[in-house]
Amino acid sequence: MKRILIIEDDPAIADGLHTSLTNANYDVEIESDGRQGYTHAMTTPPDLIILDLVLPSMNGEDVCSSLRREGNMVPILMLTSKSDEIDKILGLELGADDYMTKPFSLRELQARIKVLLRRIPEAKPLSDISIQDLHLDMKTHEVSKGGKKLSLTVREFDILRFFVEHKNEVVTRDMLLDEVWGYDHFPTTRTVDNYILSLRKKIENNPSEPEFLVTIHTAGYKFVAP
Repeated sequence: MKRILIIEDDPAIADGLHTSLTNANYDVEIESDGRQGYTHAMTTPPDLIILDLVLPSMNGEDVCSSLRREGNMVPILMLTSKSDEIDKILGLELGADDYMTKPFSLRELQARIKVLLRRIPEAKPLSDISIQDLHLDMKTHEVSKGGKKLSLTVREFDILRFFVEHKNEVVTRDMLLDEVWGYDHFPTTRTVDNYILSLRKKIENNPSEPEFLVTIHTAGYKFVAP
């Protein structure tokens, strides 16, 4: 049974999530305080965290960035009342794997949880890959550049792995939404662009002039591997 930690200070939302996810056969735990939620996640890491953005003592952004900084890479689905694109981009940079804007559908929430918990099956075992100073360890899901470990979210690693598996091929945004997210057109192709921007900041020497993840005008992207 997968364990889900809900960090949410609204009792109505927390209780509703607890009931829905418990009925879906998840082991659900709740924290209503940001700092307590962070401590819980570090001492007893769950399989997934549902994290509210606005929390007492420590907000969701700080909880997320602190977990990632400490090497905790548990998938994080952030709940927010903010719908501005800049908030989503900020969340991606902090390490969140997915977003839902309140109010949200419980059915859609469960669909997104399944995708985050799912690991994409590999057709064949992949060996470690080194491209220039970029190294991907396919067993541990670790990525390093110039010998320095990079902090990638679960979603970012899945996207990068998909590109590596299709290196030197044009990959459309819809392909990434279908194959990495697991269902069509969620939430928009703009989300893909945001993740590409975040990945470039981590793996490129000069994100504004990428060597690996290049844009193919009107088509999508290509992972260029010499």
